[in-house]
Amino acid sequence: MMSGDKDFQGIYVALATPMTPESELNEDALRQLLDFNIDSGVDGFWVAGGGGESVLLDDDENRRIAEISAEQVAGRAKIIMHVGAPTTKRAAAMAKHASNVGVDAICCVPPFFYRRGEDEITEHYRVVAGAADLPLFVYNLPGATGVEITPGLMQKIQDRVPQLKGLKHSASTFSNVRTFAQMGLSCFIGNHRLMLPAMTVGACGCVDGPLNILPELWVGLWNAYQAGDLQTAQAAQEKCSAAYEALSVGGGFHSVIKAALSERLSVDCGNPRSPGRPMSGAQRAQIRETIKGLI
Repeated sequence: MMSGDKDFQGIYVALATPMTPESELNEDALRQLLDFNIDSGVDGFWVAGGGGESVLLDDDENRRIAEISAEQVAGRAKIIMHVGAPTTKRAAAMAKHASNVGVDAICCVPPFFYRRGEDEITEHYRVVAGAADLPLFVYNLPGATGVEITPGLMQKIQDRVPQLKGLKHSASTFSNVRTFAQMGLSCFIGNHRLMLPAMTVGACGCVDGPLNILPELWVGLWNAYQAGDLQTAQAAQEKCSAAYEALSVGGGFHSVIKAALSERLSVDCGNPRSPGRPMSGAQRAQIRETIKGLI
């Protein structure tokens, strides 16, 4: 059984944020990245999330990314816009803006840095969701936020936030995928390596950063599973996992994604924003050769 709403399912790219050499938003490259993934058959985008370096961007940059994404995608795929911030006021303001520019849904990490109680977290989501009046996806990313959305906390959010539609589950408690699905939530798995097993227990699809680079591989996995061809789906999962492992030649997550995208798109997608560090020339050369063998 698959969880949640069929309007939100499938392959959702955790969109990277291309940068210029001056570490500013590269609007042209962002548009090309959106088109590239749509042409590859993805179902939607998770915009300005962890893969998009959202917490390293200022609020105006996040707003501009929402505007560009809505304009460029123009209904060809779904857009779930991340509006998470440490304060409710900032997150609600970005949520309202996202709604005004025409995205399909919002997503939000829980308030981070200070440890908040469950009532504070639930109220944060209630206010943020109310500012947009769009479907809300909770971003369960405890490795970065220090806050895990457990089924018990999710139930409190579900009781008080009528806009709640689902979540991206990037926590290590894999069994909670099934629990969230049984709650009627659209539960995207946030780990590309676990896409197939997650779907067998109710996940509605996958959201992750590596999907930016080789979206057609994960689209193939999704299509095989939907067709009931488990053998092909298993082979596709192995191919997907091996492809990203081959690209992981050193450097941080964002540097690998951007270097690989630069090769795939033939457009400079820049480096991670500081304090992230760029890849070395040798690492980029290795990625260049690896990409040639994967496409």
